[in-house]
Amino acid sequence: MSDEVTAWLARSALPLTSLTAGAPTTDLQPLKSVLGGVRIVGLGEATHGTREFFQLKHRLLEFLVTELGFSVFAMEASASAGEAVDAYVREGTGDAAKVLAGLGFWTWRTQEVLAMLAWMRTYNQGRPDDVKIRFVGIDPQKCGDSLAMLDSFLRKAAPDRVAGLHSTLGVLATAHPGSRPDPERRLVREAENLLEFLREHGPEADDALRHARILVQAADLVTRDARHTDPEQTVFAARDRYMADNLGELLDEPSVKIALWAHNGHIAKSRGDGAVAALGEHLAARCGDAYYALGLLFGSGSFRARRMWPGPWTRAASSAVVDHRIGPARSTAVEAQLARAHPGDHFLELRSAAGAPRAVREWLDARHDMRSFGAAAPLWTYRLHLSQVTLAKEYDGLAYVATSTGSVPLPAP
Repeated sequence: MSDEVTAWLARSALPLTSLTAGAPTTDLQPLKSVLGGVRIVGLGEATHGTREFFQLKHRLLEFLVTELGFSVFAMEASASAGEAVDAYVREGTGDAAKVLAGLGFWTWRTQEVLAMLAWMRTYNQGRPDDVKIRFVGIDPQKCGDSLAMLDSFLRKAAPDRVAGLHSTLGVLATAHPGSRPDPERRLVREAENLLEFLREHGPEADDALRHARILVQAADLVTRDARHTDPEQTVFAARDRYMADNLGELLDEPSVKIALWAHNGHIAKSRGDGAVAALGEHLAARCGDAYYALGLLFGSGSFRARRMWPGPWTRAASSAVVDHRIGPARSTAVEAQLARAHPGDHFLELRSAAGAPRAVREWLDARHDMRSFGAAAPLWTYRLHLSQVTLAKEYDGLAYVATSTGSVPLPAP
């Protein structure tokens, strides 16, 4: 990276004076002009277990809601169980920790996400329904709540179908995407048959229809394979398409503005090298500049993830969730280059780089290493794990957090 690029990064950096919610928003005010006309902001993360990412996203959610009129918080979490979370933040129904655990993802069962839900509930208290913040899960997996709702509906409308619901589709409550590859798609056909049956019941079946659609998506993910001669037919491609479709339904209402929480790999507007389209790529195709992809990066520290052995021998889902320590990124990685220009926490707006010096535009158009960790990290080798990115194609902005520490898990229920 040339001195010219480093100087531009230093000039363009917007220092973040705080990562925590409730702090004065003076440092965030420049975002108002950046996000003017934006309807959906993708809030990414380089790990699923960094406390500072979660805190910053809470702070950004508050800013988007209170100063820019955003009304929906959407999450890479169970679409089925998301309704219980929405009932809590809008009406105070249920217990916050229990509905959060109901989402089924250990990654979100943390003090930081619980604090965000508590703020949403406090914000909504006493407000008219049409201005309350909504919570929406967009991921079809973990759909036990949909099965429970359909059980309740069928016991009244068609008791003879209840046993079949559980014997054929009950596995969808816990089955992971890609865990039951089936070229004949028997689970999908069963879910589609239920959906067709419910369509005959009129408006009283609207809620049941919504949950049946979730089962169709979940069944499709469960029965798809991780490998296919056509990458667009893999479970990975289908999952991002479904999450984009579920967000698209929200965007059909013109006044809706959405803050989206997902991994950097999902919110990115491109994955490069012919990889399958990410959630963010679908959103950018639909919304154009009304979609803003904000990637979150970190310098050094630690993060929580499941521990697994390198290679294909051990399933990560059966391994412990532990803190993974990591030092500064190699000098050629994006994180190191940002830190060289501005070592503190900061925001970097990339859309404005169209008028930047040629060296900067070439740097943004080049391929670079960047850290990326999901819910699992291999023993020992995780420190070497890097993804290739083209910043100009994948992100509209970056937020750099100098130090990462592990998210704080809630006590076991």
